[in-house]
Amino acid sequence: MPIFESSSIKSVAIHRVGNKETDEGYVLSGSLQRLNEQLQDLLVRYFISPFKVDEYYQMYDDDRLELNPLYRSVCRIFDDPESLLDESQEIARLLYDACNHPNIKSGDLFVVYFDECQVNGDKTNAVGIFKSENKTQFLKVTHDEEEWSREAESHSASARFKMDIDKGIDISELDKGALIFNMEREQGFMVSAVDKTNRGADAIYWKDNFLHIKQRHDDFYNTHQVMQAYKKFVTDELPQQYEVSKADQADLLNRSVNFFKQNDSFEMDDFARDVIGQPEVIDSFRQFRDQYEEAYDVQLPESFGISENAVKKQARAYKSVIKLDKNFHIYVHGDRKLIEQGEDEKGKYYKVYYNEES
Repeated sequence: MPIFESSSIKSVAIHRVGNKETDEGYVLSGSLQRLNEQLQDLLVRYFISPFKVDEYYQMYDDDRLELNPLYRSVCRIFDDPESLLDESQEIARLLYDACNHPNIKSGDLFVVYFDECQVNGDKTNAVGIFKSENKTQFLKVTHDEEEWSREAESHSASARFKMDIDKGIDISELDKGALIFNMEREQGFMVSAVDKTNRGADAIYWKDNFLHIKQRHDDFYNTHQVMQAYKKFVTDELPQQYEVSKADQADLLNRSVNFFKQNDSFEMDDFARDVIGQPEVIDSFRQFRDQYEEAYDVQLPESFGISENAVKKQARAYKSVIKLDKNFHIYVHGDRKLIEQGEDEKGKYYKVYYNEES
């Protein structure tokens, strides 16, 4: 997770970007924003708070990285921070060109230059690109200041109050954002990205069409990919090859999560021995892994450092639940030996052993 405790905003530009598909146009600012100390602290929290996971990307281009126009603009800003206004205008035009689906909302674009942030213990600078699409209604209450001041000494002042409805940006929710760190330039920089939109054709425009980024192949990526592949193997592939109960599947998933939580590094042979165990199932998993790599165009290395944040994120999808008709759900978290499965004259059943009830 990037650290911005000692960081400050050196410059910020704001533009308005509409939907190109509906010909809304865009409005470019001709100057940078002036920030007082209070506004600077508020904006740093607003821009940075959504970035909580060590999941990093890098810019790319299908031909050559230098042909990525956003990459070129960011390079110029890092080389000459005084160019932020001009380059932010170009970035706004690039975003407008990417807003070519009718469902994409117009919004305010912020291009920000941060200094003295930290990534993985290294100090660096960063360019932030943020888009606010949603406005929140709020109630604004005002009163007659002159009347209030005249009566204040009596501690029971009377004044004329007025209520208005207005719209503004909710600083607790950032719609879209990217932090581009001045590291690994030749590989497309280290990029952290967030996007509240998670479905529909308009969801891909921020990361794919505008930022044009792909996941960085690091420990987070490797941990995530191997855990995801193994879950798919246990839930989809294994039942097609062997007679395996839902309780056995839950046990295999739980054992794999425990392996990742209890180890600092991953070795495929150790994982296969400690988690899968049976040689024929290990062979099946290795064959499935090869098919998975080809189908999803990913690499699943034999060894890597385990990312704690990736384990936490992926473990949420490792819900070991046995669903019994529409009556019961059994959540399996521990010892497989405490669950027995059988069938009698009343039907199929699970027998669960426990010490305490809570």
